[in-house]
Amino acid sequence: MTNQPFVNLFIKKSNIVNRGIIITVDENKTKKQPISVYGESTPNPAALKFVVSRMLTKNAIEFKNIDQTAPSPLAKELFKFPYVKEIFIDENYISVTKYDINEWQDITLEIRSFIKQYIENGGTVLDESLIEAIVKDEKTKDESFDALDETSQKIINILEEYVKPAVAADGGNILFDSYDESSKTVKVIMQGACNGCPSSTFTLKSGIENMLKSMLNDEGIKVEAIESFKFLKRRFY
Repeated sequence: MTNQPFVNLFIKKSNIVNRGIIITVDENKTKKQPISVYGESTPNPAALKFVVSRMLTKNAIEFKNIDQTAPSPLAKELFKFPYVKEIFIDENYISVTKYDINEWQDITLEIRSFIKQYIENGGTVLDESLIEAIVKDEKTKDESFDALDETSQKIINILEEYVKPAVAADGGNILFDSYDESSKTVKVIMQGACNGCPSSTFTLKSGIENMLKSMLNDEGIKVEAIESFKFLKRRFY
C-alpha cells in the first residue's frame, strides 16, 4: 500500500471591516483586480460622487434606505455607516448623500477606501436578479413609449438627449413620470445628487422648464418634481 499525499485545501479569505462589522470575501472565487476610486463634489452639498475606474451598471439605481438594498449588497453595506442617508449607482459612479451629522472632510476617505476595497475583493455591486428585472422593465418602458401621446414622446427625447447627460455629470439622474395635457404639467423624478439639492428648483424652472418651453414652442409648459420613492415602490416592491 502506497502512501497517498495528503493535500490540505485552504480557502483564502480576506476581511473588510465596516464600523466594527467584519465582512468576509472569498478570494478563491474572485481574482483581485486593482481599481481606483476618487471623490467628486456635486452641486448638492449633502452628496458626493465616488467615481470608479470601471463600469458598475448600465442602469441607474437609487436606494432611499437599507430596506431597499436587496438588489445591491454594496449599497446595503454602505448604509451601515451611520451618516449615509441615500445611495445612487449609475454607470461608473456611486453618489452618496449624507446626514448632517458629519462633514465630508471627515468621512470621504473612509467611504472611498471602503468602496475600493469592497470592489477589489470581489464584492457584489448589483445582484444579477436585479439586472434581469431591469431588462424586463426596459422592454416594458419601450412598449409604453409607443403608446404615449406625441408631446410626451418629445419630452422624453429632450430629457434623454439634453438633460440627462448634464445631471449625470453632477452625480444625478432625471426620469420622466407623466405629462398632463390639460394643465401642461410635466412631472419628473430627480435622483441621486439632484434629489434634495438646493439648486434643483432653479434647475427645474430656469433650465429644464425653459428648455421644454422653447423646444416645444409652448410657453404654458410647467415642470414639477415628485418624490423618487414612488418610483422605487413601482420598481422594487
